[in-house]
Amino acid sequence: MSQIDATDFNSLSSALDQHSNDEINAAIASQEGGAGKFLDGVFEGMSSAFNPSKAGGQEATVQYEISAPDGTHSYAMRIADGRCAVEHGTVESPRVTIRAALPDFLRLITGKANGVQLFMTGKLKVAGDLFFAQTFQGWFDRPTA
Repeated sequence: MSQIDATDFNSLSSALDQHSNDEINAAIASQEGGAGKFLDGVFEGMSSAFNPSKAGGQEATVQYEISAPDGTHSYAMRIADGRCAVEHGTVESPRVTIRAALPDFLRLITGKANGVQLFMTGKLKVAGDLFFAQTFQGWFDRPTA
């Protein structure tokens, strides 16, 4: 399997369609910087895709806990004042915490998997404001293939 480009939505989306979770994990782990650098690119893309007009002036902090073969990667996304900023680590009292394995997380953010279905099958764990967890995804513009 070739490299997966975290910064190219269409490439990422295509790779998720064509490969198993094990293949995706192996491909990402073999890339320079591994899962951490890959996820940095993914979250940078998410931050860039934030559409403040869709957020309607709302503010929130979302905690992400993404499990990969090399361990859990924690990111905090802060949405305020029409901006979306992402940082490494954990925060106190996020509005929602989202936990998922790396391939499931990637399928969720690319629209390849349904969040409710992932939640119902235990592949997505959500703590905090469940309604918000379902709606804030709409604050991001998802490229069309």
